[in-house]
Amino acid sequence: MLVALDHVQLAAPPSSEDRLRSFYVDALGLVEIPKPPVLARRGGVWFATADGCVQLHLGIEDPFRPAKKAHPGLRVQGIDAFAQRLAAHGAPVVWDDTLPGHRRFYSTDTVGNRLEFLEPLT
Repeated sequence: MLVALDHVQLAAPPSSEDRLRSFYVDALGLVEIPKPPVLARRGGVWFATADGCVQLHLGIEDPFRPAKKAHPGLRVQGIDAFAQRLAAHGAPVVWDDTLPGHRRFYSTDTVGNRLEFLEPLT
């Protein structure tokens, strides 16, 4: 029986860790979490919310191809302020009003992976 989603992994190109840190820490407000040493040798970087409830893992893939359709859907509070924060960091913000009961927008990380941000309407 499934009980929770542990993490989502996205691909990243070789030597992109610093660009990823800039986006996921500075723009999204996540914290970097240490990878186990045996996995750290493969490169990549892991991030989580401060409480650890949401984790995103970025693994190195060569050759790399960004996810243009597949994406994590990340629930946020205060979606307008969050969109402004991403835009202030140079990330694209593309609003989409086609999901009933939600406000949402799409963006991409610094290596081109698609990300969805959504907030349920009350």
